[in-house]
Amino acid sequence: MNLPQQSSIPERALAGRDAGLAPITRGGARTRTSDRVHEELIAAIRELRLAPGASLSETELAGQLHVSRTPVREALARLVDAGLVRVVPQVGTRVGLISLRDVEEARFVRESLEVSAFEVACADPTVDVTVLRELLEQQESSCRAEDYDAFFLADEALHCEIFSLSGYPGAWQAVQRMKLQLDRLRRLSLPDSAAMRELIDEHRLIVDALENADLPAGRALISRHARRALERGPALRVEYPDYFTD
Repeated sequence: MNLPQQSSIPERALAGRDAGLAPITRGGARTRTSDRVHEELIAAIRELRLAPGASLSETELAGQLHVSRTPVREALARLVDAGLVRVVPQVGTRVGLISLRDVEEARFVRESLEVSAFEVACADPTVDVTVLRELLEQQESSCRAEDYDAFFLADEALHCEIFSLSGYPGAWQAVQRMKLQLDRLRRLSLPDSAAMRELIDEHRLIVDALENADLPAGRALISRHARRALERGPALRVEYPDYFTD
């Protein structure tokens, strides 16, 4: 079983990203190699460097990551338990497919927590949106440069900052753990210049609402924003039928 080559992933989904895995570097004494392997595989699945349904070989993964097979085996077992990797009898180990039901659940969690975070931040009369404005400019710049990885990172950082301003940054970490399926759907929808423009415009309106303490507008904007990716799910499923389940 071979790891997917770049050609196995749709060109549109791959634009601007490296299809390989990053070699694991030596970490601190308290960081296990299997933990670092697990983190890199999670990131690769989230970013579509490992495509939905891709075959996984312990030997080849170990070679790409520059580690032995043991930490790879341990990391894969954790991913199987989390439902992100599946073992198919007579076939082998594969990256899990995208479940739109899981995407909907992740959307529910994200929307609920982010609306709450916005409400708390909005109640702070000293809230400072400077970082949010800087992240908006980063998104504008990455959109112009068609740097989709940078755009996605700035997008994530903007939402993370809203949770930080609420005083509950740990809630964002809880959202992160839930939304891998949602993130894969979001990554699959890029690049799309029109969609990116709409995302930036919505982000700007959300930041404006926070700065102006406009709670009703902020609630409505965040709810609409959180549902955007899921709305594209059916069309993406038709475009990439091998990437989806249920």
